[in-house]
Amino acid sequence: MDLKNYKPILHLVILAGVAFVLHKLIFHFLGINDLSFQYSIETLYLFFLGLSLIVFLVLLKVKQRSFDNVGMSFLVTTSIKMVFCYLMVKPILKNNVFDNNLEKINFFVIFILFLAIETVLTIRILNQKRGFN
Repeated sequence: MDLKNYKPILHLVILAGVAFVLHKLIFHFLGINDLSFQYSIETLYLFFLGLSLIVFLVLLKVKQRSFDNVGMSFLVTTSIKMVFCYLMVKPILKNNVFDNNLEKINFFVIFILFLAIETVLTIRILNQKRGFN
């Protein structure tokens, strides 16, 4: 087992950890309390990190078997991930009891953050064949 092949997973965990700490610091300094949120920040980061880890495990397995299918596998796994994300955000979108715009923004910011991280790391994987890394 070559640990060099699992470098994107390490980068994913590090970037997610840094983003989580920054997110918590921003909430702390702005005095935002997430206790009334449907899902805590910790829960959202663990959810998205778990899904992203699954995406990268699939991509790395596909890379070993057929490098040419990595891009298509990324699209398929990201689409499946979006279904799970929709199921998770559905209660937030339907909740009209109180003004939860901040919670909606929080969810989508984390979603976009992880999507951007996954996209950049996938581009790095795809560039390895060309020898750019």
